[in-house]
Amino acid sequence: MIRILPPTLINRIAAGEVIERPASVVKELTENSLDAGATRIDIILEQGGKNRIVVADNGKGMTRDELALAVQRHATSKLPSDDLLDIRFLGFRGEALPSIGSVSRMSITSRTTSSENAWQISVEGGDVSEPIPATLASGTTIQIRDLFYATPARLKFLKTERTEIAQSVDMLNRLAMAHPHVAFSLTSDGKAIFKTPSTSDKLSRLRDIMGKEFAANALELNYNRESVILTGFAALPTFNRGTSTEQYLFVGGRPVRDRLLLGAVKAAYQDVLAHNRYPVVALFIDLPSDEVDVNVHPAKAEVRFRDNQIIRGMIISAIRNSLADAGFRASNTVGIQALEKFATTIQTSHYNNNSPSSYNYSLQTQPTFSTLRESAMRVFEPQPAIQNLIPQEMLKPLARPNENETAQPLFETARNETASDYTLYPLGAARCQLHKTYIVAETIDGLVIVDQHAAHERLVLEQMKISLDKTGISRQKLLIPEIIQLGDAMAEALLARKQELLDFGFAIEDFGNGAVMVRETPAMLGEIDVQGLVRDLADNINEYGEALALKEKIEQLSGTIACHGSVRAGRSLNITEMNALLRQMEQTPLSGQCNHGRPTYIELKRKDVEILFGRRG
Repeated sequence: MIRILPPTLINRIAAGEVIERPASVVKELTENSLDAGATRIDIILEQGGKNRIVVADNGKGMTRDELALAVQRHATSKLPSDDLLDIRFLGFRGEALPSIGSVSRMSITSRTTSSENAWQISVEGGDVSEPIPATLASGTTIQIRDLFYATPARLKFLKTERTEIAQSVDMLNRLAMAHPHVAFSLTSDGKAIFKTPSTSDKLSRLRDIMGKEFAANALELNYNRESVILTGFAALPTFNRGTSTEQYLFVGGRPVRDRLLLGAVKAAYQDVLAHNRYPVVALFIDLPSDEVDVNVHPAKAEVRFRDNQIIRGMIISAIRNSLADAGFRASNTVGIQALEKFATTIQTSHYNNNSPSSYNYSLQTQPTFSTLRESAMRVFEPQPAIQNLIPQEMLKPLARPNENETAQPLFETARNETASDYTLYPLGAARCQLHKTYIVAETIDGLVIVDQHAAHERLVLEQMKISLDKTGISRQKLLIPEIIQLGDAMAEALLARKQELLDFGFAIEDFGNGAVMVRETPAMLGEIDVQGLVRDLADNINEYGEALALKEKIEQLSGTIACHGSVRAGRSLNITEMNALLRQMEQTPLSGQCNHGRPTYIELKRKDVEILFGRRG
């Protein structure tokens, strides 16, 4: 028998879609506060939010009549027209509030600036009371008690109190990043967990949430393409993480976890990061509301763009251009990590030392991790006019190494400068080579240690990229053309990119009935699985509008060639060659990390070395 469900049950079903845990309530109510124009939002949790959640704001508030409507299903002030694509707010108050009220005991107190007094309404398990007069200075305060008391089965799926608090903090962090002009605070069981003042500086807000290290190693992005605006910050490749949890993506001020955006970030760092490492980014995309659909996910965690290719291409271009502009700069955390390892070694030796006490450091003189970190936390500023300082003779392309011609210098350099002059350069003057692998250079205020193989590997790869851009990718004809059956839709999508594929050395033709014929492939790839590669290309183009599989294979092979064609560890270099390598690193984009994402050099300031030896506190 078919029947119409009662409103209370309908609301509980709706709550099951959007209210998964206390953090979901925090998200919905905080978004409502932001939509109401609040500049301050205070949140209180008890027992991780299971017992009590309070969200108080100083927004524009609601009148008595608006309060009664706000707890009704499908009542909203956030859709001025009937066009669902014209959504300019974060959420729908009339959608979230009745859902939350159906599974908890909820009270809402609100007052507008023009009202003489505040009004309060209560919802308990879906039962709505009449509004009554209340006391409140301004804005709206919503209190949730006994979350999921009306659906006790949901309580069994909640995690520990600490985990639920962490989920709420993460959600609040994301909203705070997107709205730096709003002051936020979070208190849990009487303890202040999170507090950040309002600011007009987005990087300042990101520093409060993501840490000083991110701010010190972040590259600013500010790009415009057609009606799309991309802003934010992307960290240097050597500042990375083991998971993607610190990739913060926002569309129209809304935090999202979108596969298209995550894939674009991964592609942007393709040849500067190891495959098992993840970049740290905070990207903000703003575009007209009719260019994006935010209703494809119940909790609006995913979005759908009208033109995926523009968004993806913009992210990749913006990040890659910023990384290239950063030149040889590497993250300052590389030096910090080295210092901390030094400190660990010193302390371990101190505790294990059985020599007479006169040779032992006292505990007070030991450099601590915090002291070392404070000393090393500074940005390594790139030199914008360095090309004007380096003699042009130094800027010749690096010669390919020839192990049988050791009598000839590997690098050409100017003969009219002494090594002492080089200390003024960012990477300093080469002083010696250790273990035929590491170059030690002296700078004006410290020292630099360079991994010669990793550094030259990056230089060779960047030269290969320039060469490929100028001459293109040579093709090889297949002895017997390959016929691949893809289906009409996939074949059509692939053939629409025929010229783009030809630029990459891949010649295809229409073979009819949903099939394509491959006549030529990139020569540098050698023997390949043509069938598998074509299917990957079709999938990439169908999903992203771009031939990623082919690009990745070419970039991967270029990296392999560069690795084998660079100066190997174990090769002796003279001072002239070492200095030439340092100068070319200063001129080469991305030279702060090798093709696998490892740092090519470590810089230690003189202060840091003095701390290690107890000369400075």
